[in-house]
Amino acid sequence: MSEPLLQVAGLSTQFHTQAGVVKAVSDVSFSLERGQILGLVGESGSGKSVTGFSLLGLVDPPGRIAEGSIRFDGQELVGMPQPDLRALRGKRIAMVFQDPMMTLNPVLSVGTQMTLAVRAHDKVSKQMARDRAVEALTRVGIPDAGHRLDAYPHQFSGGMRQRVAIAIAMIHSPDIIIADEPTTALDVSIQAQILHEMRELAKDSGTALIWISHDLATVSSLAERLLVMYAGTIVEEGPTARVLRNPRHPYTRGLLDSLPATAPPGQNLQQIPGSMPSLLALPPGCAFAPRCSFASEVCNGDVPYLVTGPSAFRCHHPIGEAK
Repeated sequence: MSEPLLQVAGLSTQFHTQAGVVKAVSDVSFSLERGQILGLVGESGSGKSVTGFSLLGLVDPPGRIAEGSIRFDGQELVGMPQPDLRALRGKRIAMVFQDPMMTLNPVLSVGTQMTLAVRAHDKVSKQMARDRAVEALTRVGIPDAGHRLDAYPHQFSGGMRQRVAIAIAMIHSPDIIIADEPTTALDVSIQAQILHEMRELAKDSGTALIWISHDLATVSSLAERLLVMYAGTIVEEGPTARVLRNPRHPYTRGLLDSLPATAPPGQNLQQIPGSMPSLLALPPGCAFAPRCSFASEVCNGDVPYLVTGPSAFRCHHPIGEAK
């Protein structure tokens, strides 16, 4: 059996601050096959984005990868020299950031930035690079793409800038695209178009996707496997349909119950009580225990171990039954 395209094992990322050590990601493990679409969901602050940054070596001091392994196509990325990482970024592993202005330079035209992205990795003429940029913008639904290349980021709306960022990530047909809330600023019709393009990219070129989101509805229509993250840890994972149909962890059940579609018209939405604990001072035992209606004394003392099966979860009192 061939090795997965991406193999993450025991990844822990920490930020050493004056207030203490922020354990943003703790003991995260998963694998990704070529062409696979993996969803990573959880509340804001759960560690989803930091996980994505860690995969690309984009965690700056005072943050650092404290331990763990990230193997991409047989290469170990943890500890890889920066020049080698830069050769991979954009070309073989690309990322769509939640804020497109993290990607776009405000003083360069969109066309200049896209052609530079192409020519940074491929030895092609400026015209060929420009043609690829026009094709990429057209794929993400930007009309009159040839003329819009000469515009600057401030001349685009927020949603249009996000589409440009997605186009830049797709321009090399990389092995992996890490998409961090990429469609949040887009209207429903454009969001559907982007999701369609992402599926086609995965199917046609074998590009694998890690789709980071808090929107379970979007993830359920896109991802084949689902990782549910809470307080820096994966608390449940498995095939998307199975996890959503038969969640075993109370946190996953709480996320599903809080979806607007689950509430009868005129009634208040359900919500998970309380808030996520500070990553500076996680409670002993299960981090979700203070918010969990199933919690018992053991939850407050012992960290739950990983239970494997059709889906995997970390919980002393799982709900539902394996099917």
